[in-house]
Amino acid sequence: MSVRRRRATRCSSGSAPGTSSSIPTMATATTRDGTVTAPSSTGSSRAISWIGTGPRDGSGRERVMDPTDGAVREYWQDTLDDLARYPARPEIDMLPLRSTPFATLYGARLTSLGPYRLFGYLSIPTGTGPFPAIYYPPKYQSVLEIIPQGTANLQRSRYITFSLAGRGQRNADTPFAAMFPGLLTEGIDTAASYVFRGIVADAIRGLAFLLTRRELDAARVVLVGNDVALITAALTPGATHVVATPALFYKTAELAAKTPTYPLEEINDYVRLYPTRAEAVRRTLAYYDLRGFAPRVTAATLLMAGAPGTLLDARALEPLVTAMKSPVTVHESEQSTYKDGLYAEKWMAARCGITDVQNILPEHWRD
Repeated sequence: MSVRRRRATRCSSGSAPGTSSSIPTMATATTRDGTVTAPSSTGSSRAISWIGTGPRDGSGRERVMDPTDGAVREYWQDTLDDLARYPARPEIDMLPLRSTPFATLYGARLTSLGPYRLFGYLSIPTGTGPFPAIYYPPKYQSVLEIIPQGTANLQRSRYITFSLAGRGQRNADTPFAAMFPGLLTEGIDTAASYVFRGIVADAIRGLAFLLTRRELDAARVVLVGNDVALITAALTPGATHVVATPALFYKTAELAAKTPTYPLEEINDYVRLYPTRAEAVRRTLAYYDLRGFAPRVTAATLLMAGAPGTLLDARALEPLVTAMKSPVTVHESEQSTYKDGLYAEKWMAARCGITDVQNILPEHWRD
């Protein structure tokens, strides 16, 4: 995780929610065999509940209620409606310095919720296409990369790649410059002001832009990232596959209390500083819990779990997997960037019809 100590400027995430949608909250059960979990249509389902009164606090007062399913639906539908009011107004410029004989790189600027101007790197392979695409929605780091560090540049010869800086990241840090650590709690006092409402909108706008490219094969679109990738796939159509590494929004309030490790330690830091806001923080986080989005994801999904025994290992993610309707594969980390990265690259290639994956891997990963 990149550490950025630049002072943050307050950024509005958009207007408060107020309409409803038909986001489903029912999930079919899944079965699990080893590290691979595949759902099946069993006819039985259960609601993913966001409601929990919980115990009373130390003063004897009842805890603030978590948002109802209806409130969550309204919140996200309103976010989508607000985003739709702002035309993307894309501006695209070729970047010769980062172009190669096998791919041309462009800088793309888009307008998102706010309005807020975003920046992304769009790489198009040489040739006629159509090409499969990998979309990297905003990550939890300050620096925007063309492709993730350690990925072979030759990935750009087979896939369209689009890497987007969300609000606060470099190249999209005017007027808001995010701090890392710190972004996870920006505006977290209320769901309407939480910065991740805007960041999720940014990710949705980026996918919509990518889908307009004529070089794209719309049947092969992979989202790769953290929780934001999975949330994006749930809220808007277009992704055919998702590779997600949960880190921010899975049982956040519960798991943060069990770890001193960032980024979840940001929640602990914030609550220690503002103890009277603890219930408001928990309520905001309830709008973002991945279990509520899981039933709406239709894309085949690879979940990258933590190593066995860690906070987000395969066993910990079982409720998330159970809630998903789409085919799910769970890869438990082997604590090796090489082994985990190779697994993900081969998983994507197999589903996108890339038969020469060895040729686009980092040289030290090749057989």
